[in-house]
Amino acid sequence: MTKRSCLRHGLSFAVLAALMCMLMIWNLNSGSVSLSVREIGRVLFRRAGEETAQRIVWDIRFPRILAAAILGGGLSVSGFLLQTFFANPIAGPFVLGISSGAKLVVSLVMIAFLSRGLPMGSGGMILAAFAGAMISMGFVLLISGKVKKMSMLVICGVMIGYICSAVTDFVVTFADDANIVNLHNWSMGSFSGMSWENIRVMAAVTFLSLVLVFLLAKPIGAYQMGEVYAQNMGVNILRFRVELILLSSLLSACVTAFAGPISFVGIAVPHLVKSLFGTAKPLLLIPGCFLGGAVFCLFCDLIARTVFAPTELGISSVTAVFGAPIVIYMMVRGRRNMQ
Repeated sequence: MTKRSCLRHGLSFAVLAALMCMLMIWNLNSGSVSLSVREIGRVLFRRAGEETAQRIVWDIRFPRILAAAILGGGLSVSGFLLQTFFANPIAGPFVLGISSGAKLVVSLVMIAFLSRGLPMGSGGMILAAFAGAMISMGFVLLISGKVKKMSMLVICGVMIGYICSAVTDFVVTFADDANIVNLHNWSMGSFSGMSWENIRVMAAVTFLSLVLVFLLAKPIGAYQMGEVYAQNMGVNILRFRVELILLSSLLSACVTAFAGPISFVGIAVPHLVKSLFGTAKPLLLIPGCFLGGAVFCLFCDLIARTVFAPTELGISSVTAVFGAPIVIYMMVRGRRNMQ
């Protein structure tokens, strides 16, 4: 690695970290009650200030900000793993229908619990979302064995997503209980209503998954060079693929369980991070994708909360506005490069 490359990579990490810190402060400051940076610092570091300010920061805004950063980063890494698995830059949890499958199973399980007056913990939501993600991934893998063109696989994934979303909307629409009807807001994607218990669970699942992804960095690098090259380097291809599927599904399931389906983050952010770093090395892209996903979701959540306040937009709508043009640009540029 040249000195120039090291400098570029260091600056890229510094830019992403600075943007994340800036957006965290901006998110803490923004809302129906405006808080100055000094007030925020007093509440965070001294546990001082007015009781109202402390409750706004510690009970509402700070958990939401941490959730956006953790889940956004996890979703971006999940997209990077899927793009590596399918060797396609537009593969992602939302496009392949994995997020929609997780949403469907979580909705069905939540309705079953709520209709009987039973509580559903964070762990149960993650397990339900993981089961849904694995079911959708199973259909995608089944189709991938029958379809040769990657474009057809993506189209089939989109169709699976539409079917799961349609069934979810049908079930939620005809639910009787008021708490079940409120699932509609979750199904549109939102970081609101996060508790510290949610943060602890999602942080444990996400960071454990990231550690396991880091352990796969060397096999991922070999796999990027081609399946034959990876086999010659001693990579067990079958086991490696299973590990990629499980980790990407677990990360996307964790996001869907807590925030609902979020579109385009898993596609757009890895592409932006690759362009920023100028490399495809997993050891750099894994933390880079996590930071990039955190920045992207913090920014989109800020837009969702403040642009039409007090009305809040679904986070998936905002991520689509900023992520879809990036995906279109990727497809157009890829087509030009093939010509």
